[in-house]
Amino acid sequence: MRLDRTGDAHEEALTMAYEDTTTYRRTDEPTEPSAYRASSLAAAEQRRRADEMEAIEAADAQRVDDGRDRLGIHLGWEVVLLLAAAAFGFLLWQQDPDSLQRPGLDNLLVNGAAIGLLTLGAGLTLRAGVPNLALGPIALAAALQYAEQGDQGLVKAAVPALIVAAAGAVAIGLLVLVLHIPGWAATLAAALGAIVYIQLRLEPVDVQGGYDPTDQAFFLFGGFALLAVIGGALGTITPVRRWLGRMRPVGDPAHRRGGAAVAPVLIALILSSVFAVAAGFLLAAQSADPIVPGTGLEWTGIALGLAMVAGTSAYGRRGGIFGTLFAVVALTLFLDWSDRKDLEIALFATAAAVFGAGLIVTRLVETYGKPLTPATTVDDWNAAPTTATNWTPDLESWSPTTTTTTPNRWDAGPWGSNR
Repeated sequence: MRLDRTGDAHEEALTMAYEDTTTYRRTDEPTEPSAYRASSLAAAEQRRRADEMEAIEAADAQRVDDGRDRLGIHLGWEVVLLLAAAAFGFLLWQQDPDSLQRPGLDNLLVNGAAIGLLTLGAGLTLRAGVPNLALGPIALAAALQYAEQGDQGLVKAAVPALIVAAAGAVAIGLLVLVLHIPGWAATLAAALGAIVYIQLRLEPVDVQGGYDPTDQAFFLFGGFALLAVIGGALGTITPVRRWLGRMRPVGDPAHRRGGAAVAPVLIALILSSVFAVAAGFLLAAQSADPIVPGTGLEWTGIALGLAMVAGTSAYGRRGGIFGTLFAVVALTLFLDWSDRKDLEIALFATAAAVFGAGLIVTRLVETYGKPLTPATTVDDWNAAPTTATNWTPDLESWSPTTTTTTPNRWDAGPWGSNR
């Protein structure tokens, strides 16, 4: 039964009152949804840029430090290196028992200290993400410097070489940091410059100095061993590893690493260059033969290859504790054994073999040395499900004519048109 006209008028009045109330409520909301949305988008873009700037400062450090590396692969591989060193020591003892007694042992220790210094420099720059390809040429140039100027005394011959090496390392480091170019490319340019200096000499140079490093053979090798073990132990500390490895490629390799990468890059390049100079002086001072000009790149290959064989990743950051010491001992014993056995293996062939083995070890280290997955904490129980999406208001989707599924209370009930 339909209402009479009085009922229709009453219903019409109530409907008009509802529309007035709805209009009044909507006047509190923005009258220009598009302008409100534009301001919201601008604020969101501003927040996004702020987050991006913050990420530029801190994301690299967080990505590089993706947890505590597993040392099991390093410790296991270091046992293999120790066994290899023992095997080469046994072969050398069988070939010539006097080689492991003084004075033959002194020469062995000096050679080991020189090779060890080169390997330390290579491992340090690898961990810092700026592999120094100029190590070998720097060492050969230093050996020629000592051969020519050694008669003036060790200090007078060493100081100019150390100054030039350190200044060159600073220049290369600034080039890497300012232009953000790969460290290997910049140090290769430095290596070519050192080779030019070496090849200015057309004939072998007789050693003029009177310094005999075999008198301090145990101290020299002991100093290298101490540096290797302490450096490896420090590299296992998460903050130190993260700080030193900021140049490790993460994400876009051309992305600048920020000001925090300045110190580790410069320190690594300077120390590695100084180690190379010291190694060159040791090799020249205990050599009975003239120093032959060459390229020195074979020593670069040996140094970088030994560092990787020791467990230092070619990608940077990761490394072991005793690997450098064991790897250097093994190669030193092998070189002495092959020389006494007259195998006549070229240093370039040795460098190629060691470098190839180092690449395989790098793959093992990166595969099995990754950090463990962090354990779930209590806070994770309160976190929102990963499948959920964040809700954001979309003002453009609202309009005054938007209808809802809720039935209109004024069209139903005792005043409805149908009863």
